[in-house]
Amino acid sequence: MARGRAVSAELILVSHSLAALLFAMLALWSARAQAAGWPRMPFAVGFGATALWALAIAGIGQNQAPGQIGEGVRNLAWLIALYCFHRGNERRRAPLALPLVYGVVAAVIVAECGLYLAADSGRAAFPAAQVVSIALLLRMIAGLASLVLLRAAHEAASTAGRGMLLALAGMWVADCVVFAYAYLGATWPDGLAVLRGVVAVASAGIFALSMYRQNGWVVQLSRTVAYQSLSLVAIGAYFVVIAVAISAIAAIGGDHARMWQTAFIFGCTTAMLTLVSSSWLRAWIKVKLAKHLFRHRYDYRAEWMRFTETLGKAGGDVALDARLVKALADLVDSPAGILLVPEGEGVRCEGAWNWDGADFSATGGGAALIDHLTQTRRIVELDSVRGGGDPLIPEAVPGPILASREAWAIIPLIHFDQLAGAILLARPPLERALDWEDFDLLKVAGRQAASYLAEARATAALMEAQRFDEFNRRFAFILHDIKNLVSQMSLVARNADRHGDNPEFRIDMIATVKESANRMNDLIQRLSQRPVRADPVSGVDVGTIAATVARGIESHHPVRVAGEQGLVARADPVALKQMLYHLVRNAADASAADDPVRIDLARSGQQVVIDIIDRGCGMSAAFIRDSLFKPFISTKPGGFGIGAYEARQLALAMGGSLDVTSREGEGTRFRIELAASSAEALVEQAA
Repeated sequence: MARGRAVSAELILVSHSLAALLFAMLALWSARAQAAGWPRMPFAVGFGATALWALAIAGIGQNQAPGQIGEGVRNLAWLIALYCFHRGNERRRAPLALPLVYGVVAAVIVAECGLYLAADSGRAAFPAAQVVSIALLLRMIAGLASLVLLRAAHEAASTAGRGMLLALAGMWVADCVVFAYAYLGATWPDGLAVLRGVVAVASAGIFALSMYRQNGWVVQLSRTVAYQSLSLVAIGAYFVVIAVAISAIAAIGGDHARMWQTAFIFGCTTAMLTLVSSSWLRAWIKVKLAKHLFRHRYDYRAEWMRFTETLGKAGGDVALDARLVKALADLVDSPAGILLVPEGEGVRCEGAWNWDGADFSATGGGAALIDHLTQTRRIVELDSVRGGGDPLIPEAVPGPILASREAWAIIPLIHFDQLAGAILLARPPLERALDWEDFDLLKVAGRQAASYLAEARATAALMEAQRFDEFNRRFAFILHDIKNLVSQMSLVARNADRHGDNPEFRIDMIATVKESANRMNDLIQRLSQRPVRADPVSGVDVGTIAATVARGIESHHPVRVAGEQGLVARADPVALKQMLYHLVRNAADASAADDPVRIDLARSGQQVVIDIIDRGCGMSAAFIRDSLFKPFISTKPGGFGIGAYEARQLALAMGGSLDVTSREGEGTRFRIELAASSAEALVEQAA
């Protein structure tokens, strides 16, 4: 118990000493201030009287006569300041009863101060305890009456001046609580005395902020400093609570106090670490602090610097698509996101951050969503779409996106009035609806992200054009070799008429033809591609085309054709044969010599499905995403890398699609989907 009182005495000394210092500074500031709108000198007197009272409590004690008299002088000074403030802010003529009410309250304060003096000098007609009890009762009456007057002044005060009244109300409420406890318990509570000191320090801070506003000054505190300062305050409060609790346990714990103290510290530390590690709690604290401490939710300068820094990070393992998603997701504390781009009549996933976007690729749907984003340029809140509060109907959003509980919002990426893509954001840890600040920030950030995306696509197109230019230059050299071969063969043909009967000429001619044939084969091998004749799309027997391709490759690698027979697809026969040749030849090159390549034929609804399957070396997901369908990138020595690229372009040109599934060391499956046609159409075409 003695130890607890010692701790309380130290806290009383520290809190009241700090309050005395702060109010002394406020008194000097108020006396030298030049602003109007509040009674400068009465407030300076009130600040000075409060500083003297706090100094008396810290140096002498709260239940001694100097402290009690100092408190009465402080209350009287603040009552006068409140009267001046009330008169100065009254919008209409003050009633005549107002000075009388203030005079009665002032008389009560003077009377209770006289009782304290009489009790301290021993000249009272009654015992000192009874005199002090009466003085306490009068002090409570004066405090309650002052709060009533404070309420009346609050209604007449301006917005900036109400902060001062709030600080003054805090001090008087704390006084009433302490007086009531002392009156009922006949003893001064040390713990509540500490509360008075803390309230006095807080009131000094509120007075300072209110005076700043009265002078027309605005305190602009950065969010980083505010969060760090509040974190330090929270840590300090945590240690104060721990210290007080340990002292209380030591006083009442008896022989097992040490064990209880250890358990309490361990439990509090565990609970604190658990709370700090909660992403939901951190997001909630951030939202509450931004809501109540700042005019705007975001620190736009800091957010924009972080946004541009994330987008501008070059190199490393994070692709631009993932950086775009992360930059926008960080603005609203979203944990994941997906970049969706228009493709044909739907959308597909082009990149993702912390999210598997395979389930959200909807190449067969999403046309209405694309039209909506292009025309309105609005951010889509998926919760509003699900609830019917958004003009976008749920059927316009691809089913996998709308069915996902984590899908939260879709931000369009608009570049020069064109939709470059859209970013699907995951639901943040702290669920909330987007407000106007979110919409404005995400809209501007989306345009910036769209410009980055458009620039990257333009750069890729330029690089592709440069590769084609390199290809054209290489083809020029090949044409030069072909020209030489043609000239050589033409010379042989001209000499054959004159020297055809010469055996030596015939021997040289045969050698020349063989050499030319070998060189032509080398050129064909170097070219590895042949121009495709453009035929109209019509009904094609897929099985026949597949069998023809298989026979052409079986000479150097086994190929097996299986599945349904008689399937007819709407396709260009030449283009389909060229596409199958590319894919089957690549599959054969990736497989072991005795491991056959399979061509499986099937029908799925209104689609004809052709699967080219091998059990070769396979490909990584990164290679499929970044390199497989891009020209002039090949893993084969000397390859041009345009086989898969051309195959996909041919499939899209025929209204179909080409997808790939592969795992390293397990093999690859290319799937071609074409629109099915009837057998009758094939018969009519043949006729």
